[in-house]
Amino acid sequence: MKRSFSFYLTVAATTLIAATYGLARFAYGLHLPGMQAELGFDSAVAGAIFAGGSIAYCVGAVCGFGLAPRCPRTLVALAGATAALGTTGVAIAPSTAWLAPGAVLASTGAGLASPALVRVIQRNLRREAADRAQSIVNAGTGPGLIAAGILALALLPQWRAAWWMAAAVSVVAATAVLLLDRQRDSVPTLGLPPAAWWRAHRMVIVGALLMGVASAAVWNFGRTMLTDAGLADGATVLAWVALGVGGLAVVPTAGLLAVRPPPRVWALTVVVLALATATLVAAPATVGFTLAACVVFGWAYVASTGALIGWTALLKPARAASGTALLFVLLVLGQAVGGAILGLVVGSAGYPTAFLAAAAVAIIAAGAGVVRSRPGARRNASPRTPDAMTSGR
Repeated sequence: MKRSFSFYLTVAATTLIAATYGLARFAYGLHLPGMQAELGFDSAVAGAIFAGGSIAYCVGAVCGFGLAPRCPRTLVALAGATAALGTTGVAIAPSTAWLAPGAVLASTGAGLASPALVRVIQRNLRREAADRAQSIVNAGTGPGLIAAGILALALLPQWRAAWWMAAAVSVVAATAVLLLDRQRDSVPTLGLPPAAWWRAHRMVIVGALLMGVASAAVWNFGRTMLTDAGLADGATVLAWVALGVGGLAVVPTAGLLAVRPPPRVWALTVVVLALATATLVAAPATVGFTLAACVVFGWAYVASTGALIGWTALLKPARAASGTALLFVLLVLGQAVGGAILGLVVGSAGYPTAFLAAAAVAIIAAGAGVVRSRPGARRNASPRTPDAMTSGR
């Protein structure tokens, strides 16, 4: 396998993740103040749109759970199309009634992209190259967040142009992945996972759900908390960029993480996420301290989601794409639950209590990596060999 091909496929896939996550899904919260000011909808409507986007993400990921092993190209095309159409809808929205379905549809692309790209990378690259590529591609959220933040700083309050950019990048990235996907393997219809698969995944399932609850503190209330602490709008946008810088920092550390067992990587990264969540409220009005905490959180969040991919691939390589989709659905469901619960905690006890509670949940989630699940497949089994593709069905 030529290095140049591996490089270009990794770049294209990473760009698609950057577009569907950083520029489409997570950018909603970044541009929310400007959209509310222009279109005149309140926080209740804003929360309903966010919830709708989370549901759409889960629908996309559930589709990926069933379809990624057999037709990842279709999912890649749908990811680019839904992200582009959704962000275009937001960009042209004359009212909240137009913006809401656009924002919801835009979130669907992220749910479709992750499992599809796991399969595309898995079948086009050798195992050694694929492991590193998966970590880099999953870290595409970081560059997306950075790009979204830079666009916000450059364009605010003209938020519509940023959504047009997201649409264009989504189309270009999806097209590039489709052109570079050279393999046409025959994958048997696996159907729903057997009971043994669920038993092997019991700890990682619990960990993903709890980490979603814990991460909701920063993703849902981080910018609001910083604004409440007295930081200027520009500084809160820089904090968003810092989250992306942390996510991007996963790329140079991908090699170090890839040679370690995914459960250990999970435990390490989620503990770091807990520490970053707790320390973020120590001095939120201090810009340097806040930016550093956001960088650490961004690294830990993206690295831990990469560990989820590696963990399910370790347990059952033939179902890596489907396992990724399921775990990401649970992660987002955890974020939805965490957002609701932590919102009540913020209202009754304040931000410090809510963030410390989230950090405690993250510590519990990290414990899933310490309690070992019985692996259903060996780490060094090639996902493209017949035995790996058919064992345990």
